[in-house]
Amino acid sequence: MISLLNRGHIYKKKVAVYLLVFLIFNSCFDSVKNQNPTQQKVNISILGTVQDGGIPHLGCEKSCCKDSFESGFSKKRVVSLGISDFKENKNYLIEASPDISFQLNDFLKNGKKNLHGIFITHAHIGHYSGLINFGKEVLNSSKMPLYLMPKMTEFISSNGPWSQLVEQKNVELKKIFNEKEERLTKNLSIIPLKVPHRDEYSETVGFKIIGPNKSALFIPDIDKWEKWDKSIKKLVAQVDYAFLDGTFYDAQEINNRDISEIPHPFIIESLKLFEDLNKLNRNKIYFIHLNHTNPANNKKSKAYKLIISKGLNVAQEGSNFEL
Repeated sequence: MISLLNRGHIYKKKVAVYLLVFLIFNSCFDSVKNQNPTQQKVNISILGTVQDGGIPHLGCEKSCCKDSFESGFSKKRVVSLGISDFKENKNYLIEASPDISFQLNDFLKNGKKNLHGIFITHAHIGHYSGLINFGKEVLNSSKMPLYLMPKMTEFISSNGPWSQLVEQKNVELKKIFNEKEERLTKNLSIIPLKVPHRDEYSETVGFKIIGPNKSALFIPDIDKWEKWDKSIKKLVAQVDYAFLDGTFYDAQEINNRDISEIPHPFIIESLKLFEDLNKLNRNKIYFIHLNHTNPANNKKSKAYKLIISKGLNVAQEGSNFEL
């Protein structure tokens, strides 16, 4: 009789323990389940993919611009990236393009999020002219952090109307340096990488963007890959995504200008250069900064289909990449 009572007591204790474990597990599961999954990651958003002049391009009478001129608007915007650390609630912009009003509206979800800084690659109009909107005539921002290389810092500080942004404290200059890591949050850092390009007013950089789990390379402008003292193939192998200069598909598309005055690696040259990369590394590459004449803007074109058949990609506005 005593033995049966003891066994009953032990059984009740086991049931109580199992019930407690179940309640704790269920509580933890509900806690995880109710968390927004976007709160756990760093994300890159493609806000624009085309070259500085956009589409339609002033003075262009070709079919690539005709439809956009006739409709009065364009579906494609000038190259820019948005970077969000959802856990820290921090948001950064790379490039201040002429389309910045639309891009920031989309990126910041109609003002529901704040912008915490802007990185600029160089002083060509499609990459920094959008800064003018931070002045008193438009946004009239207060001390927006502006991350610039040394020569770019001097250019912005010494030349109007950009210097007015500094004088009126619409922006706050944050000097960055070649290959020196800029840590923005515990989960996000950016490293400038100086590249050879037409540096009339400033140096030119690309950026390595490092998240908690993955990294990305962003080089929208470079003269030619072989002019760089770094191996682009090795850099691609070291990252998870590579958004690379795809300005021109080949020399044939520019028939009214001297191509030597606006050097870029042709996509057909890059395809040849990258053909010995393995499938995984080729698939990391996304061509970006496409000129209005570039047939790869059109998914139905032979150029676009060839790029895809080779295992590479063309960047698309609205795409997101988790770091």
